[in-house]
Amino acid sequence: MWERIRQIIRKELIEVFRDRKLRTTLLFPPLMQLLIYGYTVNMDIEHGLIAWMDLDRTPASRDLLASFQGSPRFRVVATPDSEDEVQRLLDAGDAQAVVRVLPEFERRILRGEPAPVQVLVDGSDSNTGSLLSSYISSVIATYSGKVMAEQQNMRILSQSATATPNVSAPNLVARPRVWFNPDLKSRNYFIPGVVVNIIMIVTLALTAQAIVREKELGTMEQLLVTPVRPVEIILGKTLPFAALGLADVILVVSAAQLIFQTPLRGSLLLLLASSVLFLLTTLGAGLFISTISRTQQQAMLSTFFFTAPAFMLSGFAFPIRNMPLPVQYLTYLDPLRYFMDIVRSIFLKGSGASLLWENMVALLVYGVAILGLSVLRFRKRLD
Repeated sequence: MWERIRQIIRKELIEVFRDRKLRTTLLFPPLMQLLIYGYTVNMDIEHGLIAWMDLDRTPASRDLLASFQGSPRFRVVATPDSEDEVQRLLDAGDAQAVVRVLPEFERRILRGEPAPVQVLVDGSDSNTGSLLSSYISSVIATYSGKVMAEQQNMRILSQSATATPNVSAPNLVARPRVWFNPDLKSRNYFIPGVVVNIIMIVTLALTAQAIVREKELGTMEQLLVTPVRPVEIILGKTLPFAALGLADVILVVSAAQLIFQTPLRGSLLLLLASSVLFLLTTLGAGLFISTISRTQQQAMLSTFFFTAPAFMLSGFAFPIRNMPLPVQYLTYLDPLRYFMDIVRSIFLKGSGASLLWENMVALLVYGVAILGLSVLRFRKRLD
């Protein structure tokens, strides 16, 4: 049995490395997709374009402007003087937000009264608008804290001069500390997900054409007259692509660390072990597609109908907790969801098997079920 499987594996590897298109599919597309996704899928705002409208024109308002100019997240691109100019900037997209300092800004601060600052944000891109609004609010809050500290110091000095005893209110300062992704870089969150999607697409596409290629080349008849059983054919066609899939995992993970400096805080061996479980599902699904397709074009089209829903339900771009409840339950049928969680946890959190075993068991169950279905579907005869 094992000798027959070894010969099928040898045959598959010879076909893969002899075919120039298959060789390039294994090497260049994963790297190109990593580069494209890594550089384009970035939700951070590094240079937000803001317009500054100062209706107070006092030292206090200019001090607040200096806070924005000193932040690397913002670039002041205009100083409009009228409401029409503000509307034109937002309509044309020349500014993503407008900060309006209202009249009597400094006077209200000196009196200890609330001094609101109006912020107009372009909400056509909801994610960018939300992040930009949060960044602007953070700068204003920092400036407000600085002003309050200065006023409190002046109050303390005046009380010391008059020798009037006073019990000051406690000064509460929040000092947040971010775990796992201290710089809050969205690239560190998305690139592990990119690794998952690349491995799925490459291995699924290759195995989906495994048996179909035999039919189109006319070599299926040669397999039919051999004593090789269906299970052996399935294993012989699965194991080579599993090894090539693991090689792609190492290639893409190494490139992610070298090019994007994405941290890998967990165990590489655990990542490879989890990848083996995930490859059972993708290779099994690819072989199943291959058994029900008559041409390679049909096989490629069928892989699209598998990868698109799996991608949307995996939590790669859209948090699962934000989906409607019925869709959240549907995500449990998606193997990609479990592997996505495993890879991100290993990359960012350094999680071990004690925390990830449930996801690994789910991948094992799906992998065995899909491979078993592929074996049952395969018939050692031409349809």
